[in-house]
Amino acid sequence: MNDQAEALRHMVRNQELRSEGRTTRVLTVTSGKGGVGKSNFSLNFALALSRIGKKVLIFDADISMANIDVLMGISSTYNLYHLLKQEKTIWEIIQEGPQGVHFIAGGSGFKDLLDLSASQLDYFAEQIGRLHGQYDVILFDTGAGLSKETVKFITAAQETIVVTTPEPTSITDAYALIKMVTAMEHDVNFKLIVNRAVDAREGRATADKIGLVARRFLELDIPVLGIMPDDPNVIKAVKKQVPFAIAYPGTDATRSIDEIARRFVEFPGSSVSVNHGVKGFLQRMFKRS
Repeated sequence: MNDQAEALRHMVRNQELRSEGRTTRVLTVTSGKGGVGKSNFSLNFALALSRIGKKVLIFDADISMANIDVLMGISSTYNLYHLLKQEKTIWEIIQEGPQGVHFIAGGSGFKDLLDLSASQLDYFAEQIGRLHGQYDVILFDTGAGLSKETVKFITAAQETIVVTTPEPTSITDAYALIKMVTAMEHDVNFKLIVNRAVDAREGRATADKIGLVARRFLELDIPVLGIMPDDPNVIKAVKKQVPFAIAYPGTDATRSIDEIARRFVEFPGSSVSVNHGVKGFLQRMFKRS
């Protein structure tokens, strides 16, 4: 484990010394309620992006139910807490998952983000700032619902994916989250994923319900990034603690997540301006702190 961590840090340091000319998209994945498959989507979406040549870092930003490492069957030694306490650098808490995807394990550290001292804030900002240009996508997998920490990630990120299912309570909670965030911050870039749809028709009907009320009452257009099928192999993969995109590469869910990743990369208006990326994220994250 120590040898692997040191090899990872060496590789990232070498990358830091090279100017790769990357622009980094900072993305939040969230949901109105738990149990919709948000973290599983985040992990396999990151893997799908990696398969098309994108370098991805996942922050497990779920304070109470952090489980990205569990879904991969990996035991985490360090997490954000060690960075905030200035015990470790950003490179020391980054771990490597399958297919070259990097991740930072979740934990109570994210709850401390809004209560940092001046010195802790300076250290955190300096360390996170080092990630700029090192990744094509930095993905924050937040907790379900609308905690104050989740609001910060949504309003600071360049774009936010909301994951829902066709269940009425999931639809209602997804819309409620979008409504509440929009009331606080008008320029959040939402996209929608419908998970566990029986078929494309059910998925589209679910997306249309949210889109209709968002346009009518919020004057907001929410593009649909994709529809994920209710694939039994997903649950099998969770029990194996292996991402479904690896355990079952030919299954319907994997084909869908690969298509979503391609659509995400090609999505109109997806280019990152100099005011966004990691530096823009940090500015927005702490502008009201």
